[in-house]
Amino acid sequence: MYFYYVYIIKCFDNSYYTGITNNTEKRFEEHQMGYTKDSYTYKRRPLIMEFYQEFNDVLQAIYFEKKIKGWTRAKKQALINGNYDKLNCTSTALSVTSQ
Repeated sequence: MYFYYVYIIKCFDNSYYTGITNNTEKRFEEHQMGYTKDSYTYKRRPLIMEFYQEFNDVLQAIYFEKKIKGWTRAKKQALINGNYDKLNCTSTALSVTSQ
């Protein structure tokens, strides 16, 4: 069985980057090392992995990633900090794993 992860990275300029992967360690290393020069995170290093959520259904992971990308900074921070009472979303975000 494959697992998929939606993750939020905090960049050096205090912006957030949200993505999806099936290997958080490998993907974070790719961001941190700057393998892709035209990526959002390349000029915003160093980076910190602030949050990730595991899914066993890729479609649910894609849905959640798109949902987070539409959120305000304050809502992303509430998710990262575990302030679920400040979130006004579906129960998917209530079963999160934070690093």
